[in-house]
Amino acid sequence: MGELVPGDDGLPAEEVGSWATEKHDYLCRYIDISRGVRRMFVAPGKAGATYVDLFCGPGRAKIKDGGFIDGGCVAAWRKSVAGGAPFSKVYIADLDEVRLNAATDRLKAAGAPVEAFLGPAQVTASEIVSKLDIYGLHFAFLDPFSLGVLEFDIFKTLAKRKRMDILVHLNKMDLQRNLGRNIKADASALDAFAPGWRAVVDVAQGQRAIRGELVDHWRSLVEQAGFDPSAEMKLIKGGQEQHLYWLLLVAAHEQAHKFWKIAANKEKQGSFEF
Repeated sequence: MGELVPGDDGLPAEEVGSWATEKHDYLCRYIDISRGVRRMFVAPGKAGATYVDLFCGPGRAKIKDGGFIDGGCVAAWRKSVAGGAPFSKVYIADLDEVRLNAATDRLKAAGAPVEAFLGPAQVTASEIVSKLDIYGLHFAFLDPFSLGVLEFDIFKTLAKRKRMDILVHLNKMDLQRNLGRNIKADASALDAFAPGWRAVVDVAQGQRAIRGELVDHWRSLVEQAGFDPSAEMKLIKGGQEQHLYWLLLVAAHEQAHKFWKIAANKEKQGSFEF
């Protein structure tokens, strides 16, 4: 979670690295590419198409040594409007009230039909899903600041809606940096992220192999929840070419994966690099 700084619109913004621009570009590409399907669900009398963001942040970011950009939830809303198929409802949530209120105000100023929820993602996910039309089209962006808060229960909750597509930020740097500590701890972030990992991961092997088995186990859990985790992914790197995180799509429908493959549009990045 980045430091809050004064925004260029009088509201707090979050300081982020330059790679955030690339991340939001891929988010918006997917939203734009899928606009034709979304348009069918937002037509009069239809069930609607929603945007869900459980780690919304303040909705505005300050690039270190750079300018300001929209946060993910605001960028997503603006892109849906620009494509002629605006989301019929925007549900945002965050653990921090200051960030949540700032994002809410920014979305309202942009004309978004927004509803906000304060609390941890595993709780707000249930609150939001209870409001989603079972016949609607739903898209969730999960952009957590660490691997430990990406609890697997979130996916089980979102899976209660049939047409739920999820773009996930999977923190590779966190997985690498804290792997040794998480393995040794009696209770660690990995227990929430990939329940049952201790029974299937061989911790006596090298760290690269351990990371591979951990992510494979997580993917199997996602499949058991009723989703298909895409093999087509985007590796986001830092300014020194350090590996930061992956973006991948989790969805049950083949069409969503076709959209993501186009949005990702990266050759030679069809599998995880550990």
